[in-house]
Amino acid sequence: MSPDGGKIRIIMAEKRYKIKDLFTPSKVEGPKIENKKDPRKMAGHRKRLRNKFLQAGLDGFLDYEIVELLLTLGTPRKDCKQMAKEAIKKFKNLSGVLEAPAENLQQIKGVGPSGIFGIKFFQALLERYAKEKIPRKTPLTSPGTVADYFRKSLGKEKKEYFAIISLDSRNNLIKMSNISIGTLNTNLVHPREVFAEAIRQNAASVILVHNHPSGDPEPSEDDLSITKRLIEAGKIMGIDVLDHIIITKTKVFSFKEKKLI
Repeated sequence: MSPDGGKIRIIMAEKRYKIKDLFTPSKVEGPKIENKKDPRKMAGHRKRLRNKFLQAGLDGFLDYEIVELLLTLGTPRKDCKQMAKEAIKKFKNLSGVLEAPAENLQQIKGVGPSGIFGIKFFQALLERYAKEKIPRKTPLTSPGTVADYFRKSLGKEKKEYFAIISLDSRNNLIKMSNISIGTLNTNLVHPREVFAEAIRQNAASVILVHNHPSGDPEPSEDDLSITKRLIEAGKIMGIDVLDHIIITKTKVFSFKEKKLI
């Protein structure tokens, strides 16, 4: 084969390649669409919210911005702004979000078990704070003082909780104890369980407390019957029942204030 013949075949092959390329669609490199937000922008946004809080507290914060900050405690690398807005929309306001059960919070798209950490932590912190506002050896002289604590711990519960507050001879707090969970009736709340706890605490008197998830604080017939039974049992044991307080999320009913004790 002559050298010229080899060159001709190479040139023809190059031409065929170039002609073929004319009919082959080339890939056009367009701008890439990024679904996730730039982590640097998110970090900057959160830093601005934190600085805003440190400088002026919550003044000027929208409800969803507070929820957003709480959500970021559990998901620090995730954009929580839209989830926070959805939470406010679903639960109407900030208090609705903060009081919402975990399973309801997780119905919001993007909010998983990790996401609700900040909100549930805040709820637990409020309850602990409220409890420490009534330290041991504090005189409990008003239904309002008792209600302030139990409203935070029981006011949002969907089941009925029955608790007692054991007091010393000067009406100082000794201990708060849960006795039962469920619809209040004479089978569920027995004087034996109630006063066994009071005796263990060497209590001179007790205050009965339970919640009404319905939102209506008015006592039922069972409430009245149980209270009367416990007062009579207390007299036999030498432990006075000073009051029976029924609480809801926003209301309080005191048997003592209504002169039912």
